[in-house]
Amino acid sequence: MRAVDIIAKKRDGLELTAEEIDFFIQGYTRGDIPDYQAAAWAMAVLLRGMTDREVTNLTLSMARSGETLDLSDVVQPVADKHSTGGVGDKVTLALAPLVAAAGQPIGKMSGRGLGFTGGTLDKLESIPGFRVELSIAAFKKQLRDIGVVVAGQTSDLAPADKKLYALRDVTATVPSMALIASSIMSKKLAAGADVILLDVKMGNGAFMETLEDATELARLMAAIGKLAGRKVAARVTEMNQPLGLAVGNALEVKEAVDTLKGKGPADFTELILTESAHLLHMCGQVDSVAEGRRRVEEALASGAALRKFQVLVAYQGGDPRVAEDPDGVLEAAPAVLPLTSPRAGYLKEVRARTFGEVTVKLGGGREKKGDPIDHRVGVLLHAKIGDRVDAGDILCEIHARTEEEAQAAAQELLTAYAWSEDPVEPPALIKKTIE
Repeated sequence: MRAVDIIAKKRDGLELTAEEIDFFIQGYTRGDIPDYQAAAWAMAVLLRGMTDREVTNLTLSMARSGETLDLSDVVQPVADKHSTGGVGDKVTLALAPLVAAAGQPIGKMSGRGLGFTGGTLDKLESIPGFRVELSIAAFKKQLRDIGVVVAGQTSDLAPADKKLYALRDVTATVPSMALIASSIMSKKLAAGADVILLDVKMGNGAFMETLEDATELARLMAAIGKLAGRKVAARVTEMNQPLGLAVGNALEVKEAVDTLKGKGPADFTELILTESAHLLHMCGQVDSVAEGRRRVEEALASGAALRKFQVLVAYQGGDPRVAEDPDGVLEAAPAVLPLTSPRAGYLKEVRARTFGEVTVKLGGGREKKGDPIDHRVGVLLHAKIGDRVDAGDILCEIHARTEEEAQAAAQELLTAYAWSEDPVEPPALIKKTIE
């Protein structure tokens, strides 16, 4: 078998066998196949596409390229939730302890933010002492002991994905739906999840801007899961405006804590309750989604979810007082500037991408991998799409390192808003469900 023949076969639009895909992926991971051939293959995949079976075989080969995590000796089934990334997306911070408090163990390997979207690990590191790097033994012990763990991906997990991702970034092959889906799902399969709920974000604050593209990605990842013997469901959710009210690491942790206390924003609260209920049903913990909804609402109202969050933080070395008094534990930005509305009307646009990009410029995100971040900075919204505001009303608060940076952010954030004289219907949170 030769790499050049596999490249030519895909170039001609033919379907690759599982053996051909595995030969190519394992060879590239070992270094036997050079970057220039892998780049040619990736471009052929981008232009010619792949069948569901091909993408599944690609995903399985990438998952097998390194260490795989077997959690069957700890709990069964193990649940996981994955988001494709958005602005203000702090779902894992509240959903993981909520699902665990409702009786379903959840072991999650999360990532860091890159570009205008935030990362779960960066948010958790806003909490003093919180450890995101865990050994596999520590990961399994924590899952066994307390039923919930959120940690970084180990370096030996799906190394083929790391090599291919870096290559795609510099060869204009990032938009390939097959390569995106296999990248996400290879890490989920390697991490040992039995049941996976996918949250595919759609809108100007997401990587998939159209409903059509987001739906196709969700469908393809669900198909991979099914063919790989996992139980997978996907939700396409709104990301044309930030999720919740907080954008920025420490601000989002505080909002997650407030939500676990029953005082969170309506859209964020609704999303975590809906997704948690579906996850319980998928795992067989309840007979219906409605029963799952009742169980997670009870875990939230009783304080069990907040207590589970506190245990999670303490177990991973963080300051558990954050669950009781986040303002007293999380560092605050030195400068806070309110941005007021220049006119009256109904908000018809609150563009999420602008909020994400401004937060990066304030120091709360990374423009390239490895950049340091300031956990304190970000933006706190006071009004969203559909809300009526008068001239002089506060649209948002900017949390910055200096007054000068806050003023510069204010000018850019004003461009994120658009007004209407007529009432505006807030966008639906869940656009599509794919089982």
